[in-house]
Amino acid sequence: MIDNNQTNQTLPEEEYVRPSRDEYFMEVCKAVSKRATCNRWRSWCVIERDHQILVTWYVWAPRWLPHCDEVWHLFKEVTDETWHKSMHCMRTVHAEQNAICQAAKLWISLEWATLYCKMTPCRACAMMIINCGIKRVICEKKYHAWAESEEMFKQVWIQLEFVNEEVEKY
Repeated sequence: MIDNNQTNQTLPEEEYVRPSRDEYFMEVCKAVSKRATCNRWRSWCVIERDHQILVTWYVWAPRWLPHCDEVWHLFKEVTDETWHKSMHCMRTVHAEQNAICQAAKLWISLEWATLYCKMTPCRACAMMIINCGIKRVICEKKYHAWAESEEMFKQVWIQLEFVNEEVEKY
């Protein structure tokens, strides 16, 4: 039986912990990845500057061409700098490339921005990131084949960080 004479007491709430900026943008990345059209890697990219999202994108086929989710993957053998051979899907455009293209289409400068992505960008993406003036790259995981990208970022003073030191492999 409830005693109406007692003061209304509330249960203690769990203390809310506000996510860091990097945690917040990584959570946004997870939502962006749901639009990806290659079920092999549901990769994502979010680019922000001064706490403001500039552009997001994900891995998908070029406009008006069929997607992996529609017609399956277009596999080709790729050899990395350590002579490791693996099969890569060539049907899709990398999320980082798509995001950079989207920014160009919208006339958005990426100078001094931070890029969030699923794993270490490939060499081509790294070169685009460098040329865009992006100064910080945050990856969820390392990718085994892209030590060259890490070295290029180091040479041009782009800050590269990993949320998880786990190495992603195909």
